[in-house]
Amino acid sequence: MRPVVAIARLTLKAAFRFRLVPVLALLLIGGVLLLPAVIKDDGTARGLTQIVLTYTLGLITAVLGLTTLWLACGTLAGDIEDCQLQVVAVKPVARWQIWLGKWLGILILDALLLGLCAGTVFLQLQWRARHLSPAQQEVLRNEIFVARGSAREVIPDLDPVIDEILKKRREEPDFARLPRADARRMVADQVRAQYQVVLPGYTRIWRINLAEHAAALRDRPLYLRIKFFAVDRALTGTYEGLWEAGPPSASQRVGQVFSHAAETFHEFPLPPNLLDTEGVLTVEYTNQNPTALFFPIEDGFEVLYHQGSFATNYMRGVLVVFCWLALLAAVGLAAASFLSFPVAAFFALGLLILSFSTGTMKNIVEQGTIREVDHDTGMVAEPNWFDHTSVGAFRAALWTVNLVRDFSPIEALSTGRTVSWTTLARAFGQIVVLVGGLFAAFGVLVFTRRELATAQGKV
Repeated sequence: MRPVVAIARLTLKAAFRFRLVPVLALLLIGGVLLLPAVIKDDGTARGLTQIVLTYTLGLITAVLGLTTLWLACGTLAGDIEDCQLQVVAVKPVARWQIWLGKWLGILILDALLLGLCAGTVFLQLQWRARHLSPAQQEVLRNEIFVARGSAREVIPDLDPVIDEILKKRREEPDFARLPRADARRMVADQVRAQYQVVLPGYTRIWRINLAEHAAALRDRPLYLRIKFFAVDRALTGTYEGLWEAGPPSASQRVGQVFSHAAETFHEFPLPPNLLDTEGVLTVEYTNQNPTALFFPIEDGFEVLYHQGSFATNYMRGVLVVFCWLALLAAVGLAAASFLSFPVAAFFALGLLILSFSTGTMKNIVEQGTIREVDHDTGMVAEPNWFDHTSVGAFRAALWTVNLVRDFSPIEALSTGRTVSWTTLARAFGQIVVLVGGLFAAFGVLVFTRRELATAQGKV
């Protein structure tokens, strides 16, 4: 590993020699300190967190991410074009060691800058929290400066039920003319509606199993996080409902009428010790509105509970961001392994933009065709070989992008959600090892076979 470390050290020296590190550090810290000063919060714990934590960490991630891509493309492609790498390549250093040393040097630089900026954000958040009112400081301690786990209701496997209903409905002449994919989607929506729709005057019951956390949750409050949609818009813009929690026949059962707006998340506390003897929390909601309400299975209802400290959780979240930077470094170096600096930067940036276009790719995969859908009938033409090829490519791209995008540490930190060690391990395995490893293997393979003598940038 001595050649790898030597290449990494040279990469770091080059970054300091061109004043990249001090200038970027001043830019990032200046943005971290200036942004909360320019954008005033509303004096609440959530407003403070939105400005100091969410915006600043988002700024750090964006600036460091683009810088990492630019540096990864420039440090390899630039050295080749300036004929500097040709001198190194004739020494007893393998091409893969050069590539790995460049990647390691960029990661060390990212670690220094990310650690410096993340520490500044943490200290600034702690300092500014002292100026909140006592009530808002209590909210900050219980809902944000904490690591909270999440529990949802276990939904049974609906596929057998959907397949059985679909088999019967296909015997109907009108239904049989629909494409099978559209027919199954329609039946699936009807079956899922039984778990998501609460009709006027009806009660929806959730049972959340917290048995494995029951001892740790004794005398600690729980929090409900809900989101719903309304079939008809209310004149007041809010919808009333009776929320009851606790064992159905126990004396500690509590209930209260809340008025909430639709299409947004709401969070409110529950008193401690509401679990039954088996560690199950029972929550009931009675719809007191003249319209039906829709609670999505994915994020319509969840229970949040205390699981750890904010400092450790914050560290794990920052490490997930570092995993993203490691992937971007691998993408930039892979592009620079066979392209010139400007083309490599353009190519890497294009891949980054593609990763944000998952909505389009998802629609193509669901429709089964890249061609236009008839908006009047909702029908699509019979897929041909081009559709099969393009849809397969988009499905593979969507799967790869989702391996990376499944992790959202900034959102989790700003809402007091736990970024567990398991999540961090998955992030490292999926982002760095699997996806980053694919780019690294491709980059090393191409770089090993590249003829450096033909890449003369200057005469």
